[in-house]
Amino acid sequence: MGEEADKGLEDIGKEREKKDMTKEELALEVIERLKKEYPDAGCTLDYNQAWKLLVSVRLAAQCTDARGNVVVQDLYAKYPDVNALAEADVDDIEAIVRPCGLGRSKARDISACMKMLRDEYDGNVPDDFDALLKMPGVGRKSANLIMGDVFGKPAIVTDTHCIRLTNRIGLVDGIKEPKKVEMALWKIIPPEEGSDFCHRLVYHGRDVCTARTAPHCEKCCLNDICAKNGVQ
Repeated sequence: MGEEADKGLEDIGKEREKKDMTKEELALEVIERLKKEYPDAGCTLDYNQAWKLLVSVRLAAQCTDARGNVVVQDLYAKYPDVNALAEADVDDIEAIVRPCGLGRSKARDISACMKMLRDEYDGNVPDDFDALLKMPGVGRKSANLIMGDVFGKPAIVTDTHCIRLTNRIGLVDGIKEPKKVEMALWKIIPPEEGSDFCHRLVYHGRDVCTARTAPHCEKCCLNDICAKNGVQ
């Protein structure tokens, strides 16, 4: 009984400590723990040139990164650079990217995007957030990914893993709109940590804090500080 009582008091103490943490303090602790858990986490889209990430991130919409990584191999084999892809017929692009879903829409965006890179930026991806947002098919999530991964600039990528986990952990409170989640996280995540933090959330969301099954809280490095919002 003594040991059980001690454990009970210890659990109560941890709960009080968790409640006393500010969101900024919680964010820093989550960042440090995820760093230890996933020290080498990086972008899960394969690319070796900036324009290829621009293509891949468009294909990734409503498609797994793994599938996108396979499809782009065929795309780049036929169209190996910006100029070649800009000159390609939209129908031919669509035939290759169709396995990623939304083939026509994605093909049109990729074609228009490559034409813009060729005609306005000499084939180079601009390192300006607002310029990226003007490109067909590029939203805030994609622009942040490119700013962070390609140019090493502060970035917060609010993909489905980021939105789900930050709500579950308690870093944001019931916010589901990507831009609002991004704005809330900018207030508590150090700018230099944002990009890698979001990559680690992807790994953690796939391996531990899953969406389609009950999260594996028993093996989670955040178990004692997580709010477990929405967890039954």
